[in-house]
Amino acid sequence: MTTERTEDYLKAIDTIIEKKGYSQVKDIARFLNVSPSSVTGMFKKLTKEGYINYEKYGGVTLTPEGKKVARSTKEKYSVLHEFLILLGVDEITADDDACKMEHAVTTQTLEKLTKFSEFVNRKEEMPKFFLHFKEFCEKGEISGCKKTTGMVPLNKNTTKECK
Repeated sequence: MTTERTEDYLKAIDTIIEKKGYSQVKDIARFLNVSPSSVTGMFKKLTKEGYINYEKYGGVTLTPEGKKVARSTKEKYSVLHEFLILLGVDEITADDDACKMEHAVTTQTLEKLTKFSEFVNRKEEMPKFFLHFKEFCEKGEISGCKKTTGMVPLNKNTTKECK
């Protein structure tokens, strides 16, 4: 199992290689805002663990396993970021939170968030419940809905209707 730090480094390497075609210690240090000596130490660890190919004073490439971890981490980030934006979270907060959450989210939760986002985005118009949610976030209430005490369960037995 990889650590958050390992995932961050692999994601950074992959991102820089996609942009520049190659990656070096100084690129990663700048990207992650860490010292070059910290990057060199981590590169040694990542090489030993089989995630990267690294030549001192040269470039770094991802092994197939390193690329797999990097792409998986980037996919998690993307799904989480999109979901947070969908909820109305501002871009900067969504970026920060998705970066933190990408390391902790389970496969099952990620699959459900992915399906939910796909469902909402396939609709030609915003689903009614999202309009109600947006209104609730702005006003603290939903017009056209009866007020209830406590939580309304989200299951097939729920009979509450909103216009």
